[in-house]
Amino acid sequence: MRRAVFPGSFDPLTLGHADIIQRGITLFDELVIAIGINSDKKYMFTLEERKKFITEAFKDEPKISVLTYEGLTVDFCKKINAGFILRGLRNPADFEFEKAIAHTNRKLSEIETVFLLTSSGKSYISSSIVRDVIRNNGDYTGLVPDSVRWK
Repeated sequence: MRRAVFPGSFDPLTLGHADIIQRGITLFDELVIAIGINSDKKYMFTLEERKKFITEAFKDEPKISVLTYEGLTVDFCKKINAGFILRGLRNPADFEFEKAIAHTNRKLSEIETVFLLTSSGKSYISSSIVRDVIRNNGDYTGLVPDSVRWK
């Protein structure tokens, strides 16, 4: 079984994340969306809200599960017997950052990192941009899945 982990804070889930997830499930038998917990980070949405956004967005996809974890992603992968880490790339800066992490993870384990380029129409979307739009009462609805929208 090819099990992959798609790690992130998902604060909140964006259409860019959803794009990578939807395309990633075609490559793997199972995709674990792993919400990382970092006590040093200040989140806009609670862990429960973030988990609900993802669970609701992919409720009809049996190949997807949503879990939370703390610590190194490679340790989490070993714990759940995942052989792959899935990452999305939006731009060259993402590539340089993610490449360094992938090399480090490969040094620490046998887990392979698989990169997918975000679809061109979604490559500008980031969680930090979405949070800024929300904080400033802008229309964020074209940046996130329906599960993240509220009235």
